[in-house]
Amino acid sequence: MYAILDIETTGGKYNEEGITEIAIYKFDGHKVVDQFISLINPEREIQPFVVNLTGINSKMLQTAPKFYEVAKRIVEMTDDCIIVAHNSQFDYRILKTEFNRLGFPFKRKTLCTVELSKKLIPGQDSYSLGKLARSLGIPVSDRHRANGDAMATVKLFKMLLSKDLEKVIVKDAIQVEAKKEISANLKNIIKELPHITGVYYIHNAEGAIIYIGKSNNIKNRISQHFTNSSTKSKKIQRDAAAVTYEHTGSELVALLKESEEIKRNKPIFNRALRRNIFTHALYSYTNSNGYINLVIEKADGRKKPITTFTNRQSAKSFLFNAVEEFQLCQKLTGLYPTKTSCFNFDIKQCLGACIEAESPESYNKRVLQLIAKNSYNDQNMVIIDRARDVDERSAILIEKGIFKGIGYFNLNYQITNVEVLQSIITPMENNRDAQHIIKSYLRKNKKLKIIKFDN
Repeated sequence: MYAILDIETTGGKYNEEGITEIAIYKFDGHKVVDQFISLINPEREIQPFVVNLTGINSKMLQTAPKFYEVAKRIVEMTDDCIIVAHNSQFDYRILKTEFNRLGFPFKRKTLCTVELSKKLIPGQDSYSLGKLARSLGIPVSDRHRANGDAMATVKLFKMLLSKDLEKVIVKDAIQVEAKKEISANLKNIIKELPHITGVYYIHNAEGAIIYIGKSNNIKNRISQHFTNSSTKSKKIQRDAAAVTYEHTGSELVALLKESEEIKRNKPIFNRALRRNIFTHALYSYTNSNGYINLVIEKADGRKKPITTFTNRQSAKSFLFNAVEEFQLCQKLTGLYPTKTSCFNFDIKQCLGACIEAESPESYNKRVLQLIAKNSYNDQNMVIIDRARDVDERSAILIEKGIFKGIGYFNLNYQITNVEVLQSIITPMENNRDAQHIIKSYLRKNKKLKIIKFDN
């Protein structure tokens, strides 16, 4: 659990400042579950430059509660939480100073979104909250007021959690909660999970991730893990202390994140999934007569495939459909081995490329249409899919045929060029698994929105 907060102060000498306003959002990693927002009478003068910056003046604070009157609520809101703030060193110091004046030892673990942003979103011109939020498409209202800045920090932190592919933030939080003796009651763990699409992480008591998976219904999938009687499931049940998850909304984003994060985190019970997830591929070559032939072969990393498949049968099924859709020759696609005409020519469904009755130029045009439809080699494009909220979409970026990464954007944030996408994209590895996942998903989901950019 996280207590995401922002504090406005009087300004003045170091450790002599007082709090004028505080906003705390209790965040469970997915949504805000509680909040506390209040002006505070600092019982001291506010510096003029601070009045100009925040708009908070002494008259506004005359009837506001004093710090000791809200201290109990602040303790309750932050108890067993990690404090998250933009420049947390400042906010935490101010809180400790106020509690020290009351003789109360206030101690919490902290996370700084400035430092996290520098690590997870490198190359930004500025890491001030306002400029960073603007470049990432995060809406900010009421800037330099505690509530506006705290809510912007919530949205930024949610983005940082998504970009943390090695799950350092989550694993650290699990360790904090483990000290509270996380209940290993598997039924209780299942009870807290939602029926959503995303990636889930099963942790042991030390916070380490022991299994990563993807599901269109996380609650049901975890229930299967915790009730299955297979050897692996029993080991997971024995070691599981907590389950965290990331809501993606998009099955494609979930598949890509699962693949990437298994490779990065190497969970002990994911060993079987670290191997390549496809076995066969579709390749092309031009024969001596100038006709483009298609052939299904075992996947070979040295060759560039048109598309890939999890097994030979799914590849053959795809090719049979392609022959029908593009009126291709069964012989030149390897589906009807013969030295003469193919079966489809005999029933007048093939135009005769198999016996050179159709010219290579005419036939190859249709083969190239098939290749273009099922391959994005050398293309610049972004695949738009559903996301976590109704006003949000996910983006999968491809540059020159290379998978670059994934991100989310608000529908009010216009995607106009590749440069705009760079700031919201979480970089990922362009490996054969990722290429297979994307091509396979595009084959099965033909209504996806795809925006193409100029080379």
